[in-house]
Amino acid sequence: MANANTDLTEEDAADLQFPKDCGPPAFYSSDSDSVCSNCSCDLVAPYIYCALCKVNICSLCFSKGAEFGGHKNDHDYHIIRDDFPVWGNTDWTAREEVVLLESLQKYGNWNLVAKEFPNRSVREIRAHYDWFYLDRKGSKDLPEASKRDWFCEPVVPYRQRISDTDEPPRYSPNTVGYKSLAGYNPARSDFECEFDSSAEDLLSNLKPVDKDDPHFDLITNLQCAIIQSYNRRLRERQRWKKIIREHGLIILRKVYAWLHRYDVTITRPVYEKLIRFMQFCTPVQFEMLMEGLHHSGELKIQILRLCELRQRGITSLADARLYVKLKEIHDKCENELKTLHASAQFNWKLTNRSFPVETPKKKSGFTPIEIIGMPGYEKLTPSERELCRTVRLVPITYLELKDILITENKKMGSIKLKTARKILKIDVNKTRRLYDFLVQEGYIVKPVS
Repeated sequence: MANANTDLTEEDAADLQFPKDCGPPAFYSSDSDSVCSNCSCDLVAPYIYCALCKVNICSLCFSKGAEFGGHKNDHDYHIIRDDFPVWGNTDWTAREEVVLLESLQKYGNWNLVAKEFPNRSVREIRAHYDWFYLDRKGSKDLPEASKRDWFCEPVVPYRQRISDTDEPPRYSPNTVGYKSLAGYNPARSDFECEFDSSAEDLLSNLKPVDKDDPHFDLITNLQCAIIQSYNRRLRERQRWKKIIREHGLIILRKVYAWLHRYDVTITRPVYEKLIRFMQFCTPVQFEMLMEGLHHSGELKIQILRLCELRQRGITSLADARLYVKLKEIHDKCENELKTLHASAQFNWKLTNRSFPVETPKKKSGFTPIEIIGMPGYEKLTPSERELCRTVRLVPITYLELKDILITENKKMGSIKLKTARKILKIDVNKTRRLYDFLVQEGYIVKPVS
């Protein structure tokens, strides 16, 4: 604005109210220029930048026509704003861009950064930062990011369980826990029953040798060789003790419970072979090996489930969740319907009776189980999968029972249901279902009565 004693025309006043040089809105964010050069207050956009004096003036001082130092109120100026978008195709203003970068440097956490933007979600903020800054879609002049996982949480697929195996538990004598230690004495830190307990038999028959014996040197060398052999067996004994202590194998019940965790993913025949390699690995290394195989087995099961759903025409996760939910409802309703049909009210043999009869409740059919991903699942045909699911048979068990019946059928030429029950020794209802299925599929032959 002009001085009070100066008369201005409307054109002159208009020239002072707008920037002299047109162009895109300027934006300055230097820390040294963050205060007004006249009143030293913090600058809040919009504010004025003098093109001649190179100083910043707050909007209040500019509206009063303040003059200070060499600055006059008729100098050319720019209006500094931060309500315009810095990048194209976005509604983020320059003010929001500054807040985003400052809050990232301050917090380094997306949840805290999102609190600075009440009207935007964490996903929207991360997508904006990734697109315009990390991917450099805003400007190629931005520095190229070498890593995309600066703010990602690390994924740790392994769960270590060896923290409680450094020192075996010390149970009181004559307790169940004490007996489960398999002869280990925690107070003495040794075993009552030694590994290779017959090693001392090598030394039991050694006797002193008379120096006057003509075979003194030969007998002495033989005795030294026997002692060296005994020392090797002692070292092997200590090695096995160390393996048992470090890998937590003292309490067998806990070991079996741990191994059962891998029954579905690694399968028992495989992990029974793998545990032989414990002696060549540290506890952490062996645990990471087992957990890695377990994790890959879980991924394999998930892939099989997705393939099963894809075969049914399901192509999205939302549809898959709906299908699984509806399938559970269908199975539940089917079981309830079977129970209802088995009740006395629907039994045609009891319809002519005029008095209620209390009949024992029959055991309902087998509740189907999910067999996808179980050992041997890939070897089954669609009909065999349905049988295992409805009869509650693990696929690998079904294959073993099937081989037994087929082998017996080849020997005798045919096989009776009674013989199948004696051979298999499982639930009689499961045996009948399995027997009828194999006869129907042509795997075995039913004898002609």
